[in-house]
Amino acid sequence: MTPQPDISIVIVSRDTRELLRACLRSIREYGEGYAIETIVVESDSHDGTAAMVHADFPEVILLEPGENTGFARGNNLGIRQGRGGAILLLNPDTELTAGALAALHGALFADATIGVVGPLLRYPHGAIQPSRRRFPTLTTALVESTVVQEWWPNHPALARYYCTDESDRVPGDVDWLVGACLLVRREVFAAVGLLDERLFLYAEEPEWCWRVRRAGWRVRYIPEAEVWHHEGTSTGQNITVRQRAFAVSKAHLMGELYGPVVGLLTRGALVADQTVRLLREAAKWSLGHKRDLRVARVLAACATLRALLLPSGRGR
Repeated sequence: MTPQPDISIVIVSRDTRELLRACLRSIREYGEGYAIETIVVESDSHDGTAAMVHADFPEVILLEPGENTGFARGNNLGIRQGRGGAILLLNPDTELTAGALAALHGALFADATIGVVGPLLRYPHGAIQPSRRRFPTLTTALVESTVVQEWWPNHPALARYYCTDESDRVPGDVDWLVGACLLVRREVFAAVGLLDERLFLYAEEPEWCWRVRRAGWRVRYIPEAEVWHHEGTSTGQNITVRQRAFAVSKAHLMGELYGPVVGLLTRGALVADQTVRLLREAAKWSLGHKRDLRVARVLAACATLRALLLPSGRGR
């Protein structure tokens, strides 16, 4: 029988073939001598991803569910398949760097109370991508990524949420971490469950880390480990998918964290936000300003309003 791997790396990929290629190359180069199994969940891509993995990375376990699984379900498929003592949830638009995996693995198993660790993330041009977060409050939900943030970008709730009062260079315990690269003890999943599949895209990390923290595990930020992150490549081309999924997931998250009343208040605030966006884009269209863009944004707002007012449980 094949020995248990030290680390199972789970990557959910949709139409990110070349970024995934770079990611898998970085795993080969910077595996740090660990016994690694890499599992790619191919989420109904149309760019030849599966063929590339078969041809260039035959050691990779390729799962092909035949549909767009979304982030949570796709990762859960890989987690169930993985046999490692630790599970690394890794975005296809990331690249490991020298020493990153060793730093994460060492930190995770340095203390039995630590259940999840994450690295310092960098954008391709080298700037740090803030990846630590505090759990959102209702005020955060009403401000963050809404028109209020456009009008009031320095709102105190945002500073608290983004941890701007703490240096990105200092390690420490956090509420939750951006899910581009998370190393997790296998027993944490057994204790708190897998990712919430009702969240099709966005908000999976805070909801899951909320359960992790409530179960007594620590979530720790390890800036000694650095990972490159080409943020937003999977959803960046589709404004409707991105906007609708974000709003629906935020409303669901707030309901899960603080109860149905807060969830309903959040949903109502997001309906107001999308209505303002719709009216603004329609006005700009009527003035003849970048009409193709305005049409795309109006359609996105309409789809988001429909999803918020007629919730189906998933942000498709």
